[in-house]
Amino acid sequence: MYRTFEDIQSVIKEQGIKMVDFKQVDLDGKWHHLSIPVERFTPALLEKGIGFDGSSYGFLTVEKSDMVFIPDITSAFIDPIVELPTLSMIGDIYRITDDGYVRFESDPRYVAEKAEQFMKDADISDECLFGPEFEFFVLDNIEFRNETNHIEVHLDSAQAGWNTIDSPYDGFANNKGYKVLPHKGYHADLPYDASYDLRNTMVRVLEDYGIPVKYHHSENGGPGQVEVEIEFATLKEVADRTQKLKYLIKNIAIQNGKTVTFMPKPFYGECGNGMHVHMHMFNEGKPIFYDENGYSNLSPTALYAISGILEHAAAITAFACPSTNSYKRLVPGYEAPVTICFATSNRSAVIRIPGYAKSPEDKRFEFRPSDATANPYLCFSAIIMAAIDGIQRKSDPIKLGFGPYDKNMYYLTEEEKKVVKSLPKSLEEAADALEKDYEFLLNGGVFSQDLIDNQLRKIRKDAEEVSIAPHPLEFEKYYDL
Repeated sequence: MYRTFEDIQSVIKEQGIKMVDFKQVDLDGKWHHLSIPVERFTPALLEKGIGFDGSSYGFLTVEKSDMVFIPDITSAFIDPIVELPTLSMIGDIYRITDDGYVRFESDPRYVAEKAEQFMKDADISDECLFGPEFEFFVLDNIEFRNETNHIEVHLDSAQAGWNTIDSPYDGFANNKGYKVLPHKGYHADLPYDASYDLRNTMVRVLEDYGIPVKYHHSENGGPGQVEVEIEFATLKEVADRTQKLKYLIKNIAIQNGKTVTFMPKPFYGECGNGMHVHMHMFNEGKPIFYDENGYSNLSPTALYAISGILEHAAAITAFACPSTNSYKRLVPGYEAPVTICFATSNRSAVIRIPGYAKSPEDKRFEFRPSDATANPYLCFSAIIMAAIDGIQRKSDPIKLGFGPYDKNMYYLTEEEKKVVKSLPKSLEEAADALEKDYEFLLNGGVFSQDLIDNQLRKIRKDAEEVSIAPHPLEFEKYYDL
């Protein structure tokens, strides 16, 4: 990790750096960037920053939109994607006031910093570690049109089951078979696992650039679904790694003639892409989620955290599942959770306690609804704020009826459905839930009212735009009525 201007100057000289690139994250979780010649990178820039239009990021209105970002040199990495030797780093966003610069309260990285500090100030834990799993599809082609008279999406993958005949990639007369049928991709071995070499390349680059990978493998979805799971890190660090991982994976795929999507549900009838988030807490290096006498060896603190997350689960989805497409994944039968409950080894529950995590330092739980359309800083911050709220109130998930439910939650009786609540079924419902339940996010000034209002406006606008567009399935159902 680089810590001083002198550190940066050393790497610039050693690596022959020609350009310095600055990346900032918007509310959607997308990176924007701006680059300067290396000669312009000076100590003054680290003090004064670089001005930009905050309205184009969705942060401010156009009539008063000047903002500044100041590079965080600890985030610097040499970009392996671009042609010229380039050093990239993430910028922290500031508002301009009469008294100088102040951190912008809705800068997603700042929200993550505040969430971690709030946890420490509350004397709950001095370290919360997150371990996300990234599911995505490796594809060979994507085409879509949304015009007045033409609505179309066409996705294709060389390993997909529909390419057993007349494959555009192998040719009809030269098709070698070994295609992956629907729902048959989990841990598929070669020669079925068509993206294995590509993933090895991706993982080696991730490792080389500060993102330790736990493992990678082929996932359930037949047309090229895969998973990369990374090692644990603190909230802001793991969110930084998430941004870098998506940037590297997307660009390495393009360089190798492929394209990837983290979209939650690109294929009808196939499993979707989640971003399951594992978490556990420590104090002075000692795990606080373990109790050999607790349910699944969980401590009261861990159960309180689970309860807080489940109580606020519907509101959290407005940040953790912030796209209309998210709710096409959160349906019964496709390994995505729909029921607000917890249990051990149960993938149909919102919170799963991994059965294989037995030791005190490994004891943790997993929040399963989230997906990678989320802004990771806001998603992880919302989860930890709900957990802190549950811990502070000593909320008991068992007394509140959240479980444990050691059964398939997709097949509840009508009586059970009256007792156990479900996640929102649409982005509109998620927005309604956040509008009713956001006070826990305001604690400690972690989230601002402006940020919550902006999120609500954004997701309601998305929901409205999608809801008024005709769907191809509607023509099949209604054209001849």
